[in-house]
Amino acid sequence: MKTAILTVILLVFFTFGMAQSGKISVEQDESITRLLEVYKISNSKSNFYTIQVGFGSYTKAEELKQQVDIDFPNLKSKIIFDSPTYRVQTGQFKSKLEAERKFREVRIKFPESLLLKPEKTTK
Repeated sequence: MKTAILTVILLVFFTFGMAQSGKISVEQDESITRLLEVYKISNSKSNFYTIQVGFGSYTKAEELKQQVDIDFPNLKSKIIFDSPTYRVQTGQFKSKLEAERKFREVRIKFPESLLLKPEKTTK
């Protein structure tokens, strides 16, 4: 009986008495932060395939964007003004294959959808 009590006391002591706590601080080189900013800027200027879900007046575009956000929450959607209408676009896909796969899925819910190619830029 004494060994069982002693075992329990030792177990409690080692469980709570030997626990370690500490504070972690991460120091990051400033060049990493600048590199991340450059990456974000270059990514925003990159050519992506996107899916145009629909277009119309601003009110219609807002409603459509809300519906897209509900149906496809993992895709980034946005409203773009292209005179004279507002267009709702969703997704940014680097590869055509990835874009076409998602396009098939989106087109089931939004049959008027279009897959848009990235604009060709001259460098």
